Amino acid sequence: MGDVVYTADETGLVQELVERYKKDIPLIRGFLMSFHSHFSERISEDGPLSEVVHSVKYRMKDPEHLGAKLFRKIDAARKNQKEFDVNTDNLFLRINDLGGYRILHLHTSQAARIHTVLLEVIETAQFELFEKPFANIWDEEARAFFEGIGVRTEVNPRLYSSVHYVIQPRSRHAVTCEIQVRTLADEIWGEVDHRINYPQAHPSVGCREQIKVLARVASSCSRLVDSIMAAHNEWTTLQSSEAADEPGVDSGSSIS
Repeated sequence: MGDVVYTADETGLVQELVERYKKDIPLIRGFLMSFHSHFSERISEDGPLSEVVHSVKYRMKDPEHLGAKLFRKIDAARKNQKEFDVNTDNLFLRINDLGGYRILHLHTSQAARIHTVLLEVIETAQFELFEKPFANIWDEEARAFFEGIGVRTEVNPRLYSSVHYVIQPRSRHAVTCEIQVRTLADEIWGEVDHRINYPQAHPSVGCREQIKVLARVASSCSRLVDSIMAAHNEWTTLQSSEAADEPGVDSGSSIS
């Protein structure tokens, strides 16, 4: 909250919203675990993503972090001379990351397969997209890839790379959860940033600058893995082709 002064009404509303969230945590958690039960089938040993997804994580938002986020939204409303319109009736629709699910994978091209399977899960499990998925990016190469698989892109000034899906149940419950898909390298940046630079930016210029550098390093690491996998796949294809074209080779014969 810093040195910003909030009115008694604003402070009271934020407290009321946080209490509403704490009261309904079981509802949101139940929805989150329902999604997990369906998605976990896809990453099981025989599932279509068994060789694609490295791991998954899920969590409920810390109530203190929710309060800080609501105050930041009040700040933004003031700055833009708009009304702060989050209330107890629309809280779970206006704040979409109260329940969070994270899907981690090794290299960028895997996001295409994950995207396809995610949409299948959402459809068959009677969920629906609250909004169109989007990818936070900061380089043009990533933009071309994600827009090529039908995911819109947004440039993030924090050099943050992740694909976001917001889902809701097809039911009377007005609740949403956020799914993030990112590489393991980007997860390193995310964990460090979340620990020391969230919900408020770190007061040290040095720390903030190093976190930006880490974002670039993480992105470069992901790109390097992409390159290694592309080279490996090319080599594997070439080896298979050469083996098939080699004359006089009979896989069923033996050499005496």
